[in-house]
Amino acid sequence: MGKFVKMIILSAVIFVLTACSSEINTDADTASKAAAEKKNEGDFAQEFDLEEVKGNTYRLSDYEGKKVYIKFWASWCPICLAGLEELNELSGEKQDFVVLTVVAPGYNNEKDRESFKKWFNGVENTSNIIVLLDKNGSITKQYNVRGYPTSAYIGSDGVLVKTQPGHMSNEQIKNEFENIE
Repeated sequence: MGKFVKMIILSAVIFVLTACSSEINTDADTASKAAAEKKNEGDFAQEFDLEEVKGNTYRLSDYEGKKVYIKFWASWCPICLAGLEELNELSGEKQDFVVLTVVAPGYNNEKDRESFKKWFNGVENTSNIIVLLDKNGSITKQYNVRGYPTSAYIGSDGVLVKTQPGHMSNEQIKNEFENIE
């Protein structure tokens, strides 16, 4: 090979290594920035992009910088149904956290999407509740929900601080968020 060809190859290799190196530094900078902004203990909450019963799309990232309470529930769960009126009240109050709920049509014996929507539209005292539809339970699985209802508490830094199965009263939910940044 000629000297000129070797020089071009060497230049190309140096260019590629430099580009890869700066990309790695950028990822490392992003990771260290995220760690520095982390206020709560735990792993970051799984991002989601879900449609709600009225057709609007919600993303967890839409609530960046805010605390988020997520209640996972099912239409066949008597404990969940007994808590809907209380949840509706919580959802209608001004809080320092956002209240969302997730139902998984077609997963774990839940009604299919259209049947659930029709059923939910007939349920009284739910006007303040945002119900996100998790088709086939992919987000429910990622949040390791094992039973209904389950509460997930996400800090303003996006960290999933805690998940807890069982019914939580509004006071218990508010008290839990007092210890979450």
